[in-house]
Amino acid sequence: MYKGVLKRLLDIIFSLIGLILLSPILIVVSFILTVSIKGSPLFFQSRPGKNEKIFKIIKFKTMNDFKDKKGNLLPDNDRLTAIGKFIRKYSLDEIPQLFNVLIGDMSLIGPRPLIVEYLPFYNDIQKKRHNVKPGITGWAQVNGRNSISWNKKFEFDVWYVENMCFLVDFKILTLTLIKVLQRKDVNLSEELTSEYFNGKN
Repeated sequence: MYKGVLKRLLDIIFSLIGLILLSPILIVVSFILTVSIKGSPLFFQSRPGKNEKIFKIIKFKTMNDFKDKKGNLLPDNDRLTAIGKFIRKYSLDEIPQLFNVLIGDMSLIGPRPLIVEYLPFYNDIQKKRHNVKPGITGWAQVNGRNSISWNKKFEFDVWYVENMCFLVDFKILTLTLIKVLQRKDVNLSEELTSEYFNGKN
């Protein structure tokens, strides 16, 4: 009952409430980014969702598009702007993902959607993380986030898939809000602070 209907219903209700309550922040951040980067404040990237179905994740753009002499994008840390650092510090870049939740690509709670390039490296157990919709926050994010290894993150992700229920989701949401309010380890993005996953690390 919860996994099928109720979880989706709660995602719709809370994502709508979140978008309404956070609309002033969405407007202000969009304006600041539009002026500072002279372009779209939003960043779209393909990510694997449930059953590895590819969707476009929506985030605030926190990095510039600077490239090296060969035309390749510079490393993430070199492209992260000052405003981008502030936005990431308070996880404001994640707010647009509420639209992903609203349309059904994501859930509020679930394994974080990682980049498509990682798909070939997952083993059979790690692939289970795609048996449910990805989330804005998840079990791995409230148990160390970027301070733990990839293998440990995937262990937490698979544990969540096998134990998903209302009480677990409520606990994750509560712990996430506490960490955000305390400004403690609130960066939900694995791409910036973790080494590239290659199936061996």
